[in-house]
Amino acid sequence: MPAPAHSTNRLVSIDALRGFDMLMIAGAGQVIHQLQGKTGLPWVDTAAAQFTHPAWFGFTFYDCIFPLFLFLAGVSIPFSLGKAIAQGTPKSELYKKAFVRLLILAALGFLDKNAPIPFFDPHHMRLGSVLGRIGLAGFVSVVLYLNFSSMKRLCIAGGILLAYYAALFLIPVPGFGAGNLTFEGNLVGWFDRSFLPGRLLQGTYDELGLLTQFPAMCLTIFGVLAGELLKNAASSPAAKFRQLLLAGAGCLALGLLWSLHFPIAKRLWTSSFILVTTGISFTLLAAFYAIIDLMSFRRWAFPLVVVGMNSLTIYMVYHFVDFGHTSKLLFNGLYQPLDPKWHGVLESTGALLLVWLFLYALYRRQIFFKA
Repeated sequence: MPAPAHSTNRLVSIDALRGFDMLMIAGAGQVIHQLQGKTGLPWVDTAAAQFTHPAWFGFTFYDCIFPLFLFLAGVSIPFSLGKAIAQGTPKSELYKKAFVRLLILAALGFLDKNAPIPFFDPHHMRLGSVLGRIGLAGFVSVVLYLNFSSMKRLCIAGGILLAYYAALFLIPVPGFGAGNLTFEGNLVGWFDRSFLPGRLLQGTYDELGLLTQFPAMCLTIFGVLAGELLKNAASSPAAKFRQLLLAGAGCLALGLLWSLHFPIAKRLWTSSFILVTTGISFTLLAAFYAIIDLMSFRRWAFPLVVVGMNSLTIYMVYHFVDFGHTSKLLFNGLYQPLDPKWHGVLESTGALLLVWLFLYALYRRQIFFKA
């Protein structure tokens, strides 16, 4: 087994947490969800229920998966730009690199959401995408990181969340008025129907549309602050852990308090949702940092690091390769004699194993695809 492809300054916990997050997207979440009602154990059913999205208002752990990815994109920025800044690389070069990354991720996101691309029917093309959102949030966060202090960036993110809150409650929607947060009457949906070309995810609404870009990028801005905290050589590892936990608790408390008037809703990317998922992200980062980098318990995290080092790769490959079909072809003969209620679970588990083996093969050859 080759040594992990980490520099001495790289925190293994960041790659492990990214791998955990990506593993949930690439099949682990589906496996857990499929356990619901099959074991007879109430705690398993409770955990399984956390791996589906609420229809509109409400919150489950699965709602945190994409926000955590946005947060981690920010955590990496102080580390990825640190060497370039120390070498005196002009800001214009760093802007250019971040913008090119935005274009690459937007293009991959467009491919992901539209393949096979309806070239002759542009009205059925969807412009909103997960990767495009990550690229835009990363670009904005790089610009802010290079030009503003931590406190000013914190104020900017807070201002965005407040402005989004005010807009949804004060700007009237034709036929519905102001402050309507229903699926049919909210400002976000009306704005996308009016100004976003192409197909919307749910016909009249798209959670990856235009206005929701603004609160979503705050997750990456907050992630940059977490990255700065971890990169601060003046703080001890124990102090960094405490600061991460404190930040997580503060964001959670503020988000839950705000939710009393501005409900938590992933599909609407409400400001309370952003703060709650930021709080969870800070807390998860603190836990991974404490266990892996502070206490040096790293071996258990190796399977996650394998995924985290090639997260973009598996995100795209997972869309174009049917690992579930391959799993059925390879393993159906093994689980066919079992109770049919377990077939779907075992097929998904086999697919997850194939995903990991594919990424491990890339890891062994030190092949890492990044934008």
